[in-house]
Amino acid sequence: MENQSPAEVMSVKDWIITMLISFIPFVGFIMLFVWAFSSGVNPNKSNWAKAALIWVAIWTVFFIIFYGTIAAIFMSGAGGNDFDV
Repeated sequence: MENQSPAEVMSVKDWIITMLISFIPFVGFIMLFVWAFSSGVNPNKSNWAKAALIWVAIWTVFFIIFYGTIAAIFMSGAGGNDFDV
């Protein structure tokens, strides 16, 4: 087993800055990857970024399924001779 020193505790100010950056569109998404997979990043921030990326993936799949279902419902009713006289 490696002899590792405990990670430095992140202050509230550090977390506020981290979350503020993560809320910026596109920049925040890129930073999640940087924080998750770069060496030298606080392990707490790295684990948080990995968890956030997992949530992004889950929500992306959810929205694809949801909007795909909605599109399929509308498309199934749109193609046919519904207006025969």
